[in-house]
Amino acid sequence: MYAIPSPSDWTVHSIGETEVLHSLQVTGCACACRTLTCTQLVAQSDVPDFSHPPPVLQYVPLHGLGSPKLKCECRSPSLKRGLPHGHPHPLCPCFDRSIRLAIHPWGSAMATFSRQEFFQQLLQGCLLPTAQQGLDQIWLLLAICLACRLLWRLGLPSYLKHASTVAGGFFSLYHFFQLHMVWVVLLSLLCYLVLFLCRHSSHRGVFLSVTILIYLLMGEMHMVDTVTWHKMRGAQMIVAMKAVSLGFDLDRGEVGAVPSPVEFMGYLYFVGTIVFGPWISFHSYLQAVQGHPLSRRWLQKVARSLALALLCLVLSTCVGPYLFPYFIPLDGDRLLRKWLRAYESAVSFHFSNYFVGFLSEATATLAGAGFTEEKDHLEWDLTVSKPLNVELPRSMVEVVTSWNLPMSYWLNNYVFKNALRLGTFSAVLVTYAASALLHGFSFHLAAVLLSLAFITYVEHVLRKRLARILSACVLSKRCPPDCSHQHRLVRVQPGQPCAQHSPSKMFLLSLPCICLRVPNFFFWCLSHPHNLSSIR
Repeated sequence: MYAIPSPSDWTVHSIGETEVLHSLQVTGCACACRTLTCTQLVAQSDVPDFSHPPPVLQYVPLHGLGSPKLKCECRSPSLKRGLPHGHPHPLCPCFDRSIRLAIHPWGSAMATFSRQEFFQQLLQGCLLPTAQQGLDQIWLLLAICLACRLLWRLGLPSYLKHASTVAGGFFSLYHFFQLHMVWVVLLSLLCYLVLFLCRHSSHRGVFLSVTILIYLLMGEMHMVDTVTWHKMRGAQMIVAMKAVSLGFDLDRGEVGAVPSPVEFMGYLYFVGTIVFGPWISFHSYLQAVQGHPLSRRWLQKVARSLALALLCLVLSTCVGPYLFPYFIPLDGDRLLRKWLRAYESAVSFHFSNYFVGFLSEATATLAGAGFTEEKDHLEWDLTVSKPLNVELPRSMVEVVTSWNLPMSYWLNNYVFKNALRLGTFSAVLVTYAASALLHGFSFHLAAVLLSLAFITYVEHVLRKRLARILSACVLSKRCPPDCSHQHRLVRVQPGQPCAQHSPSKMFLLSLPCICLRVPNFFFWCLSHPHNLSSIR
């Protein structure tokens, strides 16, 4: 997103009953007055085609007592009028919520449309441009991943394979972050220096964790420009997670020896994961660069993940912000509308996360990672996010796990298990604190993660006691099919003896399952509102 001028730089006033609508999009925006002349001008323009800016408003500051006033005039399209110097795209200002504005992610003129007009404009105005812009941003990364995958099939020496993925990772970082990538390079060099100096120690994971902690703290304490630091946060997170996991794997003997510099850098800069993730283990990286044969299953997995990524991008941009009342004709009083707006924002944010998750699946799989070896074939089964488990969760534990499965595994295996010596609750707090640090210092984020730590722990303890008392499958995580609980959810298949009972007897047999679903539904009702507020 482009930077938005602060409210102090833009003063909006209103005269009479004129209502002003504002919208914001990555590549442009649209502004309109709800007056006959302005609405007609906007409707006749290319809204929401952001390649041609629509008529804009001139804001005339009228400082005085009383409520804010607006004097609005429709102007012809311009890239310069009313914009900060040097901005590459037209932007709408961000205002205080007390000035009752309808803020939409794209095409504010759509707010003046009926449902029929909205759906007529949706395809050409948002769906196709959004998908096209998404592909324009990622096609080069996909091409580099495919090129590396084909290069590793040539039977090159291992050091050339590692060097090629370092080169591909460097080029990808430069493509997305330009010279800001130097902070990721500095972190990777620092990690290998510590790993080399501690190569004979049995606490390499701890030393690497402390080093990364100090580095991230220095960056968050404004050693680096805040905007630049935040741009690199995702890539830094991936590098930090890989370095820490490699250190602990060396301590546990899962990796035999300290990798050579080119192996270490190849792992950290693996082209399929360096930009969007996900985290993969050192063993998975070594398997990827072996150059396994191309297959139909591999191609299907890449195509499916990429299609789902674009679908989630479109849903986040074009559907989530307009869920009510265009897609779901639901409206109500002021309090209900507030919750509906909050739900719209949550849906948009959730699907933006799923977009990154499915895109990371596509890039990692395209580069040759993310498979398990079956008897006669490779199963390309890398999964980063499970949207249904987040939107319709069984428990809060399922929400935080399904949000990002590789990171959840990393936190559990390399943070939680190592902190268990402090006690279960303390280990939970340390785990969520590590997650907050990796995501960057933010009071809101830290508060959300700490509340999640408390809620998930309490829910886990309560469900565990209920499962023991009732001998039922009500744990935070789903029980395996062969669990020892007396009351389990068993699907009755046609032809089984119990399927021949009378309806009355079948009802009596189903009572335990009904009672079993009650506590799960109760915990779902408790987790869903917090899911909306916390994940946002």
